[in-house]
Amino acid sequence: MDQKKLRFFSSVHFKIALVFVLLLMISIEIIGAIFIRELESSTIKTFEDNMTSQVDALATNLSSELTKYQENPKENNLKRTLVEFSKSDILEARLVDDKGIVIATSDPNLQGDIGKKNDYESFNTFTQKREERRDPVTGDRVYVNIQQVYSPTGNAVIGFLYVKSDIESKYRQVSDIALIFFYASMIALVFSLIIALLVARTITKPIGEMKQQAVRIANGDYSRQVEVYGKDELGQLGETFNEVSARIEEAQETMDAERRRLDSVLSHMTDGVIGTDRRGNIILINETALNLLQVQMEDVLGESILTLLDIEEDYTFRTLLEEQEETLIDFSDKLGEAMLLRAEFSMIRRESGFISGLVCVLHDVTEKEKDEEERRQFVSNVSHELRTPLTSMRSYIEALVDGAWQDPEVAPAFLKVTQEETNRMIRMINDLLQLSRMDSNKIELKKELVNLNELFNYVIDRFDMVIKDSEKNYEIKREFTKRSIWVELDTDRMIQVFDNILNNAMKYSPSGGTITCRLLETHKNVIISISDEGLGIPKQNLGKVFDRFYRVDKARSRAMGGSGLGLAISKESVKAHGGNIWVESEENRGSTFFISLPYEPYEEDLWE
Repeated sequence: MDQKKLRFFSSVHFKIALVFVLLLMISIEIIGAIFIRELESSTIKTFEDNMTSQVDALATNLSSELTKYQENPKENNLKRTLVEFSKSDILEARLVDDKGIVIATSDPNLQGDIGKKNDYESFNTFTQKREERRDPVTGDRVYVNIQQVYSPTGNAVIGFLYVKSDIESKYRQVSDIALIFFYASMIALVFSLIIALLVARTITKPIGEMKQQAVRIANGDYSRQVEVYGKDELGQLGETFNEVSARIEEAQETMDAERRRLDSVLSHMTDGVIGTDRRGNIILINETALNLLQVQMEDVLGESILTLLDIEEDYTFRTLLEEQEETLIDFSDKLGEAMLLRAEFSMIRRESGFISGLVCVLHDVTEKEKDEEERRQFVSNVSHELRTPLTSMRSYIEALVDGAWQDPEVAPAFLKVTQEETNRMIRMINDLLQLSRMDSNKIELKKELVNLNELFNYVIDRFDMVIKDSEKNYEIKREFTKRSIWVELDTDRMIQVFDNILNNAMKYSPSGGTITCRLLETHKNVIISISDEGLGIPKQNLGKVFDRFYRVDKARSRAMGGSGLGLAISKESVKAHGGNIWVESEENRGSTFFISLPYEPYEEDLWE
């Protein structure tokens, strides 16, 4: 498993720290918002209340001064009183009499308004008023307080006091405090982030080590354990993780041992094994099954077993689960060679009863069925070959019993035929015994170093004598290498092989035909070939001529006394010498039998 490297901002370490910092920042912001809002409200209210009380006190103080001014305008202390009242927060204090004439103002720049009609719109109603508004000149917020000035007796309004104070400075003070609070929050945020990262590391470090251990476990490495840092929940989790790791290691070792045993069993089984899931798709197949079906592992995994075994037309997966019968499957057409498999099916069922798949065991019964067929064919051929002479003998014997033995002309002929058929059966039985001994490897070859040129010439010379005594005018042609070829072989066996093939060449060659015998050597083999100009062998029968009791022309072979075992014996004899025998033929143009024997040239100094 590949361990992907996480970016810092994607890690749990950062996320935990971020949560802490966000919670702190949200808390600070909520507290700051409430604090600033309450501070602003309290500051503004305190300022307005303070300013109102001051204006009320000033209005009371101006009552007597305004009365004196009305009695004697020369005694005007009102301006001095207003100037003394105007502090840093007071922008202007203006006094107007009951007729709207400006009597005094604290603003040095507005002294020209004294004695004129008041031009302040909000002041023209001459009603008590307290309000906050924007100064049309500066745009700053100001607090306007209009207060009535009563006579000393309090019975009549003798003037009006207009005070404009700078409330914008209070808002600015609150803003400055808010800015200080923001800077303090940012500093606290940085320190909180550092502390949160350190605290988060104490949490995420054990988790990271457990993650690395989990990756190692996934990769099959159980050699290390998670370090336990304390007795808290993470420490308990680390101890539990180590215990789980040890148990997984034990379970994995047990599973690996079982898997190795299973793999070993499957690999060394002579039968093919296929396992499927509950849908019939292949999840397991051993090497033997791959070789039997001539497929590759990557091509069949996930494929339906019905498709692989080519039984879709005859079975469904449900049928295989329910019936679980064994069946013979012929793969000859699909593989291009003889292949017959016996398939046995069995369900994979859990203890709960749930069917989790199917197991198919394949047995290669090609050779078994072939041997069985050959056995049946052999028994049939032997029965037929023995029945023919026995039937003939019984007919002649019955004729002799019925009185033919008394006929001096018929009886000898009948007895001769009976004797020939008896000899034929004896030869056939001897050939069968010989083949049986060859099949069971009970015949030991008596090898000796023989000059193959002379041995082959010796056999051909005997057949030359037979040709001279026969009515047919055959010609045997020799094409031998000039080099003397010395081979270790069993002389009697090879003479029997040459006799069988030359006999067949003479039987199936027309009168006046030529039989060509060749002997040549290659690098590691010596090749003997015998060609005739006879009937030839049909192409479809070439692979069967060495089978027991096989005849191309059965009537003619039986009439000539052949048992059908000569070529079979020849094949076994040549194989016993480590050689090979085959035939090439063209129908109606003759046949050529080839014999290949292993050959190692002998150096001449071997004989010195």
